Amino acid sequence: MLSTVAVHGYRSLRDIVLPLSRLTVVTGANGTGKSSVYRALRLLADCGRGEVIGALAREGGLQSALWAGTGTKKRTVELKLGYSADDFGYLVDLGLPQMAGINSLFGRDPEIKREVVFAGPVLRSSSTLVRRAGPLAQACDESGRGFIDLTRGLPTHRSVLAEFAHPGELPELAAVRDRLRAWRFYDGFRVDADAPARRAHVGTRTPVLAEDGHNLAAAIQTIIEAGFEDLQRAVADAFDGASVATAVSDGLFDVELRAPGVLRPLRGAELSDGTLRFLLWAAALLSPQPPSLMVLNEPETSLHPDLVRPLSTLIRAAAEVTQVCVVTHSAALLGHLGADATHIELTKDAGATQMVGQGLLNAPSWHWGSR
Repeated sequence: MLSTVAVHGYRSLRDIVLPLSRLTVVTGANGTGKSSVYRALRLLADCGRGEVIGALAREGGLQSALWAGTGTKKRTVELKLGYSADDFGYLVDLGLPQMAGINSLFGRDPEIKREVVFAGPVLRSSSTLVRRAGPLAQACDESGRGFIDLTRGLPTHRSVLAEFAHPGELPELAAVRDRLRAWRFYDGFRVDADAPARRAHVGTRTPVLAEDGHNLAAAIQTIIEAGFEDLQRAVADAFDGASVATAVSDGLFDVELRAPGVLRPLRGAELSDGTLRFLLWAAALLSPQPPSLMVLNEPETSLHPDLVRPLSTLIRAAAEVTQVCVVTHSAALLGHLGADATHIELTKDAGATQMVGQGLLNAPSWHWGSR
C-alpha cells in the first residue's frame, strides 16, 4: 500500500508531500490543486508504462506544466514525482535537455535526469536499490555496499523501469513497474446519446472496466458471474429495488435494468444519464481484478444527491480490496466516507498548493536527494 506521494514543481504543486491510507479523500475549493494531484498521479503511472514524456508533451510540454509561481529562485528546470510504499519507493526527476542535437526540433522535450528505486519509506543511500543519473544506470551489488553498472548509455527519454525491469534479475524494478502500470484512473464517464456505454458491444469476460466505459455490459456480467453480491445490493439501494443484468443478442452485450413497476427491462440506450453513470461507477469499483491503486476524480458529478450514499458504499467496498484515492467537491460524499477515510483538504498560499493542517512536525518524511 502507498503511504506517501510527493510532487515538486508541477503546476501549483510547488513542493507537497501527501499521506495516503487505504481510503484517501482529497477535497478543497476550486483552483486549490485537486486536479493537479490527480494529474500528478497519472504522470507517475505513465512512468511505469514508459509514456511520461508523451504525457507531458500532450499537456503542452514541460514548460507549461512547471510551477510558475512567485517566491522562488529556482536555477534549474525540474519536475519531480515520487511515492513510497510498504515495500519499495520510486522517484523521477525530469528536466530539459542541455543539448537535443544539432538542428533538432525536440529541444523542448523533457528528459529523465534521475530515477531512484529504494526500500522503505524514505530515500537513503543505504536503502537505494537502483539509481539512474542521465545515461548511467546502476543497481546495488550483492554485498549491499556498492553499485554495478547496468548501462552507461540509457537514452534520456527512456525510463530505467522500461529497460531493466526483469523479474529474474531486478525484481524490485519489476515490482515498481508493475505496480505503476496497474494503477487505474476514472475521470467521469460520457453518458450522452452517443456515449460508448449506451451501445451494445461484442462481449468477452471483462474484469476491468475501460476508462470510457465501452465494455460496461461485459464488465457487469463478469461481476455477476464472479458472485459479487455488492453490485445487486448497490443497484437495489440506489434505484428502489431494481436489479441489473446483461442481455445478449447475436454475441452483442447490452445492459438491462429491471425496475419494480416497469413492464420491461430498460436497455443502455434508454437509461437516464444519472442511472447510467452510477452503473459505470459500480462496474469500475467492483472489479473482480482490483488494482493496487484506484483514483477517482469527482465521481459524484451529475449524480442525484440521493445516489451519493450508495456511491459511498461502493467506494468503501472497493477500499476493502484495494487502495482508493477520491478527489471530490462533495461534502456529502466526504461525510459518508469520513469515518473510514484519511481526509486531505487542499488550500493555496501565494499560489502554491498546501495541505490544511500540515506542518513540519506532522508532514510525512520525504527526501528527494540531488542530481
